[in-house]
Amino acid sequence: MADAPTEPADPSSLRDSGLAERVAGWLDAVPAIGVGLVLVGLAAAAYWLPGSDRLYNHFVWQAEAFLHGQAMIQYPVQPSAAGPGDAYFQDVYPVHDASGQVIGALLPFPPLPAIVLLPFVAIWGLATDHRAVSVALGAIDVGIAWWMLGRLAVSRRIRLATTVFFAFGTVFWYAAQLGTTWFFAHVVAVTCALLSVGVALGGDPRADEPVERPPSAGSLADSAVAVLRAPGRLIDRRQLAAGLLFGLACAARLTVVFGAPFLLFVGSGGSWLRRAVSAAVGTALPVGLLLAYNVATTGHVFHPGYEYQYEIEARGYPSLGYHADWSIEDLRYLPQNLVIMLFEPPMLLPDASPSSVAPQAVCQPPDTSRGLFDSACPIATPRDVGMSIILTSPAYLLLLPALLRRRSRLVAGAAIAVGAIAFVNLLHFSQGWVQFGYRFSNDFVPFALPLVAVGMARRNGVGLLGIGLIAISIAVNLWGVIWGNVLGW
Repeated sequence: MADAPTEPADPSSLRDSGLAERVAGWLDAVPAIGVGLVLVGLAAAAYWLPGSDRLYNHFVWQAEAFLHGQAMIQYPVQPSAAGPGDAYFQDVYPVHDASGQVIGALLPFPPLPAIVLLPFVAIWGLATDHRAVSVALGAIDVGIAWWMLGRLAVSRRIRLATTVFFAFGTVFWYAAQLGTTWFFAHVVAVTCALLSVGVALGGDPRADEPVERPPSAGSLADSAVAVLRAPGRLIDRRQLAAGLLFGLACAARLTVVFGAPFLLFVGSGGSWLRRAVSAAVGTALPVGLLLAYNVATTGHVFHPGYEYQYEIEARGYPSLGYHADWSIEDLRYLPQNLVIMLFEPPMLLPDASPSSVAPQAVCQPPDTSRGLFDSACPIATPRDVGMSIILTSPAYLLLLPALLRRRSRLVAGAAIAVGAIAFVNLLHFSQGWVQFGYRFSNDFVPFALPLVAVGMARRNGVGLLGIGLIAISIAVNLWGVIWGNVLGW
């Protein structure tokens, strides 16, 4: 879909200024692919420059095991050129022989990130630079986001602003530049989810028109009869592809599966039933293979490694507020996790290190002056348990006009997907520690970006407010990326 016509004048925007008009004219004249390539290049540079020396590379080991025809990885891990051993190889599910001796380990995480690494590990083995792969794939994700937003009927300025917000104003920046096990899984999941959303939007140019009436009982009965007569007509190839890509995202981050309602509301097929069935068939293949993989390797549909790790962390880190007698997913975790997601501030003028596990005194003002990135005596530092998504990415607030004004299938589907994914993540005992910001927001960002773009369109453009919120988001995430590297997170 081509970019929509330039939006009408808005007193709050810079559109009336000569400079803004010249920039807008230049932007509209550049081919979309050229803008996308520039964004990918900028993202690659930004994601690579902060640097990282963390060696949490579980998926490299998993890919190595796959290349040898097995799921079990070598464990305990011996120090080598590929890493310092067990110190950087936690969160695994040990496998014992009949005598109780540990003979290997399984990763509890879905395996798609390891599959992505297969060609690289085939060449470089355990020395594979997983961070370089994360940076490259993260930059490509920025280009995919630009492409995906081009399926919406919004101006190019809104499309650009939303893509820039995603690339540099959300915690995706932190995830992509870090590239360690947990964050690389987010990067891979975002790749597939963005592609899924883009394919669905491309086949449904009317998705943001006023919402359809719910189907009547009579129309549902007619649909059932039609299915019985010609079941093959229920499958739309484009929506099947969107479902397949969505299922692949779930094979990297399982909680993405709760975003499935998006494909019920949005996509090709021409009806609610055809969209739903086509997407479900596409999704079922990778999700079914994931569950079959769990059964084949552990004997369980859902990997027992998660419960194993929960017991270790609940007893090993009492300061994090975990409860060993609660379930790994429990409604009782909702209040404390909601505080982290929406309200957790940074540590201001700390007199202790930002570690929630083992705080140590670092400075005693006024004898010592504070610095912006002075690890010995900082002005403020991120909290390793997480921080408010509103503080780290305030430009998410730009989606509010989409929710509060005219309803559409696009808005309903995206809002339900974001809400469902966020709710399930909030029930989880851990919210992503150790991290900058709220990393679980990466699970729903592909569905939130269309809402941000539509929200700006319903405000008649990016405007000063949009520019300001995006600029603040970028500044805060730059601050977080720098601090994450300073602190060795």
